[in-house]
Amino acid sequence: MVLLGEASVGQRILICSKQKSNEMKNVILKYGLLAGLVQVVVGNSLMAILFRDMEPNIRLAEVLGYATMIVALSFIFFGIRAYRDQHEGGTITFGKAVKVGILITLVASALYVIGWIIFYHLGSGREIMDGYLAQSIEDIRNSGQPAAVIDQEINNMEGFMEMYEKPIVMIGMTFLEIFPVGLIISLIAAALLRKKPDLAVNN
Repeated sequence: MVLLGEASVGQRILICSKQKSNEMKNVILKYGLLAGLVQVVVGNSLMAILFRDMEPNIRLAEVLGYATMIVALSFIFFGIRAYRDQHEGGTITFGKAVKVGILITLVASALYVIGWIIFYHLGSGREIMDGYLAQSIEDIRNSGQPAAVIDQEINNMEGFMEMYEKPIVMIGMTFLEIFPVGLIISLIAAALLRKKPDLAVNN
């Protein structure tokens, strides 16, 4: 085993690089898993409660769903800040902050997708989607549009639900629910938390 004091310059750089990489991985996994866990547990629980009613409020469900998502993904901000303060000496560039944020988002998104698929097949996820379809069709029928338009929209909605049963479609659509939100939060958090070395020294 080569001690750090006896290592060559190249070896020291390699050791430091591996250490930095491990530090980043630990932060990403910790905060990504926290964000995903909050979203899966709280989000799915809220949906199960709301759609337990025979006439669920779809708009309220959507608002609460995205509100929960924003709260869960706030861990991106804390993750970037923790990495900056604990492993980067209190400084971080915008690019590196965005990188950390996106990687946290990917971990959270993966957990969210896995959680929803399990909830859909083993929990009440399918009933939730059936309730969403029934309420959507009812809204279309009450929209006051011409009969031909109503029939077409209902057919489109039913076709969408059939397509949603395909695993690749379900995975893709579930991922796209959360990833864009995480990307936006990553950009905002990176802009707020970026700090150049000279500013850190002056402060």
